[in-house]
Amino acid sequence: MHNEHPQKLEAALYVVATPIGNLRDITLRALDVLAAADVVAAEDTRNTAHLLTHHGIGANRLMAAHQHNERGAAEKIIALLRAGQSVAFVTDAGTPAISDPGALLVQAVRAAGLRAIPVPGANAAVAALSVSGLAAPHFLFYGFLPGKAAARRAALESLRGQAATLVFYEAPHRIVECAADLCAVLGGERQIVLAREITKLFETLHACPLRDAGAWLEADGNRQRGEFVVLVSGAEPQQGLTAEARRILETLLGELPLKQAVQLAAQIGGGSRNELYQLALQIKKPP
Repeated sequence: MHNEHPQKLEAALYVVATPIGNLRDITLRALDVLAAADVVAAEDTRNTAHLLTHHGIGANRLMAAHQHNERGAAEKIIALLRAGQSVAFVTDAGTPAISDPGALLVQAVRAAGLRAIPVPGANAAVAALSVSGLAAPHFLFYGFLPGKAAARRAALESLRGQAATLVFYEAPHRIVECAADLCAVLGGERQIVLAREITKLFETLHACPLRDAGAWLEADGNRQRGEFVVLVSGAEPQQGLTAEARRILETLLGELPLKQAVQLAAQIGGGSRNELYQLALQIKKPP
């Protein structure tokens, strides 16, 4: 049973991370805030009532705040904050406003000159990344790709050159076609990690080359169930000079002495001065 006499909170919006599956994946601070808040704004009040009851917290202070009423809920919450009330905001799972409702609410609260306070905790993308084995020093969290195939491929095309690990969320009914598009656009050699049902009973983590992901998913219908985090290794760094760097150097060599052309080409187009210098010597070499 949680503390029945929690300390009074200051009037602010507390953005509270909740479990993504296992109900014990919640911080002590989050429980304190949920117990002490004057109002708990929830994406689904039924789900949150279950969470609160499980942890011995009264569920009689709930109000709905989801993607379909977020703007209206924001106005009510701002009025509560201005009246000196504290409001804890939670979504169904994980950290609010990360591919979930909450961003518009926080934006409105901050625009009103009121405080939004993070209460960090579970996040599916970070949890999956931590056990993925993909060792790139950077990652790019994209969230959900577009549902339509053409738009999804266009989005992936814009990410093709990213060296960072790419992190997506995907729904079960689109996971097979998503894997196919990832392979078609990014190439079958890249590594993919499919993290399914993180922290839940049927948690699965599968790594393979992208070219094999579709076959693995289709080999067992159960592998297509649940919520997915999809991680894909980034693009290999390009070796040598880019075509644009070469074009800039060739243009400058037509107007300037060799050393000055190399110096300016490096400043404008990037690339190794040494490689640019060697290329300039080749270009200038008599036939």
